[in-house]
Amino acid sequence: MTTDASTSRPADGGTRTALRLYERMVFIRHFLTKVDVLYRQGRVRGPAHLGIGQEAIAVGGASVLGEHDQSIGTYRGHAHALARGASAEAVLRELTGREGGICAGKGGSMHITSVEHGYYGSYAIVGAHLPIACGLAWANVLHGNDRVTMCFFGDGAVNIGAFHEAVNLAAVWRLPVVFVCENNQYMEYTPITEVIPVARPAADRAAGYGLDAVVVDGNDVLAVREVLGEAVARARDGGGPALIEASTYRMCGHSCADPGAYRPAEEVADWGTRDPLRRQAGVLAASGVADADIAGVSARMGAEVDELAARVLDAPAPNPATAWTDMWSDGTSTWRN
Repeated sequence: MTTDASTSRPADGGTRTALRLYERMVFIRHFLTKVDVLYRQGRVRGPAHLGIGQEAIAVGGASVLGEHDQSIGTYRGHAHALARGASAEAVLRELTGREGGICAGKGGSMHITSVEHGYYGSYAIVGAHLPIACGLAWANVLHGNDRVTMCFFGDGAVNIGAFHEAVNLAAVWRLPVVFVCENNQYMEYTPITEVIPVARPAADRAAGYGLDAVVVDGNDVLAVREVLGEAVARARDGGGPALIEASTYRMCGHSCADPGAYRPAEEVADWGTRDPLRRQAGVLAASGVADADIAGVSARMGAEVDELAARVLDAPAPNPATAWTDMWSDGTSTWRN
C-alpha cells in the first residue's frame, strides 16, 4: 500500500499547536542562518552541514515523541537536537569552540548529541546510524518499556548496505523503530534521481521488507506530525517498524563551504515557494492569526538568536586540560584492557 499524506489546516491541537510548531521552526531557521554567517566569518570551527528548508521534519517528528523516546540522526542534525529541547546555546558553543559546548568541544558540528533530551547523536558516516537505531529499539524490547526510536537519514543512505540490513532486521524482529528518510533531492552534489532505479528512494523499497510505502510532504509540518505520530503510536503498541519518506529540499549547499551552484535556478525557485515556514505561515493566516502576529514571531526569534550569538562569542575557549577527560566510560583518556 502506498500512502501520500498532506494537510493544509491544523488537525490536532488547533491553532495553538500550529503556532507552537511554527515558532520552533522559525527559531531553528534563524539559528541555522546564524551558523552560516558565523562560518563565513571564520568563527565556526570545522565543517558544518545545515538543514535549512528541512525544519518541518525535525520539528514535526520531535512533536510526537515522548520525553523518554529516542531519536538519532545524521551530521545534518542541529535541527533535530534543538527540536528535542537541547540547549541552543550549548550547541552554538560547540560549533564555535567555546567553553560549555554540548559535547564539551569534542564533537563539533557533525556529532551534536543530547542524550538528556532523547537525541542520541548525529553521525558523520552515511547510513552507519541505522543499525544503531535498531540496537536502541532492541534494548527497549529487552527492557520491556514502551519507548520508540525515530531514525532520520538522508536519501543518500538508501544505497548503503546498512540501510537495507537495518530495515530488514527491524521488520523481522518487529522493532519499535520509525525510519524517516529526509529526501532533500541531493546526495551531496548528485541528484538522487541519477543513482536509483525507482522514483522514490525509500518508499519504493519498503515492500521488499513487508512494510507500507509511505510518503509525506516533508515541508508540511502538520502532515509530518500526523503521519509520524501514527507510526510512533503503532510502534509503541507493538505494531513494528515504519519506513517513511519525507519529500523536502535542501535550500543551501551540502555544507557551508558549498555554494550549491549545481542546482538549477528554476528548481531552487520552485522549491522556495514550498518553504516550510512559508507554508505554515499560510496555514496560520488561514486560521485567523493576524499577519502582524505571524511577522512578530520571526522578529522575536531573530532577536533571540542574535542575543544568543553575541553571548556565545564572548565566552572563553575550553580549558585545554579537558581534552583528556571523558574520553572513556570511566572519565579518563586511558584505554583499559
